[in-house]
Amino acid sequence: MEYDVTVEDKNQTYVVLPAYNESTRIRPVIEAIAEKGYNMVIVNDGSTDNTLEVITECKRKYPDKIHIYSLLINRGVGVATQTGFDAVLSFSPKYVVSMDSDGQHSADDLDNVIRPLVSGEFQAVIGVRPFDEMPFTRNFANNVMNLLTRIFYRVNVTDSQTGFRAITYDALKKIDINAKGYLISSEFIREVNDNNIPFAEVPIKTIYTPETQAKGTNAKEAIKIFIQMVRHQF
Repeated sequence: MEYDVTVEDKNQTYVVLPAYNESTRIRPVIEAIAEKGYNMVIVNDGSTDNTLEVITECKRKYPDKIHIYSLLINRGVGVATQTGFDAVLSFSPKYVVSMDSDGQHSADDLDNVIRPLVSGEFQAVIGVRPFDEMPFTRNFANNVMNLLTRIFYRVNVTDSQTGFRAITYDALKKIDINAKGYLISSEFIREVNDNNIPFAEVPIKTIYTPETQAKGTNAKEAIKIFIQMVRHQF
């Protein structure tokens, strides 16, 4: 049985968007999410461009859908996402989603990502990108990270580095994430696994542009994450 995602489900869902220097890309992301009927907690991660101004303009258009938090300096996607998770708890939502703010993810996938939570069968969801469409270097780095996640955190997933994930309010209160950078993706999976939170994997679309390909887990980032994983073991 496939559960319908209702207007009430969307009203009880908050999307966390960490944003660093995304002034040229974030507006259509925000507008698409708002038009779908979802709420947002947007964390400006110490941007040095006019990202905050763009977010503020969007809030004027959707005042009831957008909540803005701003870090004074750039802390990294891990800290920004965790800031959003901490902030969203005060709204007592049923479901929490995190997405990238650079346009890599599609708001059209939001219903599919939260549907396993709405059904009550799962408490967390990992969005799985199509690896066959991924640029070679990114594909290789992500496969390496899948292997490292399996070795260090003892959990086997299809896409350990996805930035599109969802979790119930009750499950979110159980997890503890301390990563500053892209290690947050593996840490999220580790926390879900260690706290015995049942999770599902859901296929998502990925929109590749020169800008989105320049970010995320490439070979250089994979090495950084590996070093952080080793440090966290001791």
